[in-house]
Amino acid sequence: MRTGALRSLASLSMNRPTPTPPRRGPDKAPLLGGVGVGSESPCAREVWGGLSLRGPKFWPVLIRRCTGARRARILMIANPGRRGEIAQCRTRRFSLDTAMLTFQDAVLSDARMRRRQFLRVGGLALGGLTLSDLFAVRALAKARKQTLNDKSVIFLFMHGGPSQFETFDPKMDAPAGIRSATGEVKTTLPGITFGGTFEKLARLAHKFSIVRSFVTGDGNHDIKPIMGKETFGANMGSLYSRIAGPLRSDTAMPTNVALFPRAVNADAGPAITQFGDFSATADLGMAYAPFVPGAGNGLQQDMRLNLPQQRLNDRRTLLSALDQWKRWTDTSGLVEGLGAFQQQAFDTLLRGVSDAFDLSREDPKVIERYDTAPLVPKQRISSVWNNREHYADHAATLGKLLLMARRLCERGCGFVTVTTSFVWDMHADVNNATMTEGMGYVGVPFDHAVSAFIEDVEARGLSDKILLVCCGEMGRSPALNTSGGRDHWGNLAPLMLYGGGLKMGQVIGQSSRNGGEPASDPVTLQDLMATIMHTLLDTSEVRVTNSLPKNLIEAVTRGEPIKGLI
Repeated sequence: MRTGALRSLASLSMNRPTPTPPRRGPDKAPLLGGVGVGSESPCAREVWGGLSLRGPKFWPVLIRRCTGARRARILMIANPGRRGEIAQCRTRRFSLDTAMLTFQDAVLSDARMRRRQFLRVGGLALGGLTLSDLFAVRALAKARKQTLNDKSVIFLFMHGGPSQFETFDPKMDAPAGIRSATGEVKTTLPGITFGGTFEKLARLAHKFSIVRSFVTGDGNHDIKPIMGKETFGANMGSLYSRIAGPLRSDTAMPTNVALFPRAVNADAGPAITQFGDFSATADLGMAYAPFVPGAGNGLQQDMRLNLPQQRLNDRRTLLSALDQWKRWTDTSGLVEGLGAFQQQAFDTLLRGVSDAFDLSREDPKVIERYDTAPLVPKQRISSVWNNREHYADHAATLGKLLLMARRLCERGCGFVTVTTSFVWDMHADVNNATMTEGMGYVGVPFDHAVSAFIEDVEARGLSDKILLVCCGEMGRSPALNTSGGRDHWGNLAPLMLYGGGLKMGQVIGQSSRNGGEPASDPVTLQDLMATIMHTLLDTSEVRVTNSLPKNLIEAVTRGEPIKGLI
């Protein structure tokens, strides 16, 4: 007995009771189309099961699964408790490998299934949701768009804790041992100077704003500005993604991405995570964790269509099959519009979401302008310091990481975390260089990369669309230690902001004479987070969005943006 079938694992229907699908013989078997998670095993018989998503409206979910000697892997969608939201996905009794978007062409013969997989896109599932599932979720949550501003944030996290003196507040009138060890450079703002290694940024000071009264609260190594108490233990981008949705419905671009050195250099070391998990989502669910691309593999490869060129000509046949299946589901009372979701998924992938992560598609002159690798060749970094490899990774990748972040934001990513290896902790001990030597390894690439980013964004007319935030988890002590380094300091830290439609070209707040505490207008982590969320979201709309968790609403709406920026 033979019958053609495209296997369907999950489909959504609105305001309809769940039907009992008919058992049909070979002459009446419908052609089914859909998206699967994982791979299906041969099976002897088929069982249909239903699971309700309950709330003010009834959203039944029809799940087809196989039973037999081997178990199929099935997507199960749990009760969200809120209208129009799918808050949690899990698999029951079935294990998942890498979740993949899969179209399958199957032929059932003698109770055994032979399948020919002709479209497969790996690594696109978020917390068990496949790409087209997420298109469906975005369609259901279309009303949420009114909470979103058409802007993006790049959070450049200066891990290790940068010095306020050698960056944006040199205090050259203070005694030796307090004032900047790298000297100062005049900026385009009258009377304002930066640390001596920030020559390029000094020429652009009128384009961004700095805060000289920023307080992180303690001198601990962690990642609290991006993930901590203010974000209830989740990456700040995950809070945004929970509101915006994991993917952009028009481009399939992830809304939350984290970029580490390996995103642009396969030879770089792994991300530093012992001080905090940049992928943490707390109780929001892993669907909202940031994408973490690798270098030339992982996400970039998985987001391409692994499809022979000649099979691209089968697109019309594929869509015709999906249309035929949709006609059957319409008469059976199943999903309305699933075919549109599948077509959108296919078309989006065909356009190549991975292009945003592929720097080889960028203008070579732009890449050269951003590139920080030639500034600090590894052979010029002293082998005395245990942090030598981290300094090398920082110099080799920072510029290209910011370039990739800009490309992602152009294509709809709302929040990008960028951080290099742990390089700003300049104690002048066995691990870390002195302030003067360390700023040569770390500050010079930062100056070059950030200034290139600002000039590029300005030239593209995106300064109102993209907000760049630069800070670390703390600042450094007012007094140099006996080895020429600075130690941990939580009472004051440097903060820089560019773009986002905020007021630029100013210095906000003042520090004390020794540069150790705010002398006016203290700015806290809560103020910084409020500024970021005000940029990304209409927080007044978020406050009245009942479908969002209360702790999320509280986190993104409390506090006031930094005075003078709005």
